[in-house]
Amino acid sequence: MDSQLILFDGICNFCNFWVNFIIDHDKKKYFKFASLQSNLAQNILKEKNIDPMKIDTIILIMNEKIFTKSSAALQIAKNLDGFWKVIYILSIIPAPIRDITYDFIARNRYKWFGKRESCRIPTDENIDRFLSDILLHKS
Repeated sequence: MDSQLILFDGICNFCNFWVNFIIDHDKKKYFKFASLQSNLAQNILKEKNIDPMKIDTIILIMNEKIFTKSSAALQIAKNLDGFWKVIYILSIIPAPIRDITYDFIARNRYKWFGKRESCRIPTDENIDRFLSDILLHKS
């Protein structure tokens, strides 16, 4: 697969904001998306020996390698169009230090930004960017 997969919290408003941001700044359509709540994501996590009950992060699967937390965010930024690539310079900071801020935001994301009653539904304009159990059965 040429595109890389981002697993995100489909009910988190903050996470959905960033998915929209990535779509807007990824004109090459390099990234595909699936919500962590989908059966597809749950199966991928089990296949990769990741406990889905312990996930409080965005997950990027790129070239069969798994990135989480700030490392995932920086890898995503590195592959976006425009000047967002320069954010990747923050990768010189060790991940455990970067992840302190990431974890703080992740713990408070529902309180600060709210959450949806159900997972995001792709629009007609971006349905090709989302992988889900339903979409896979329609193909």
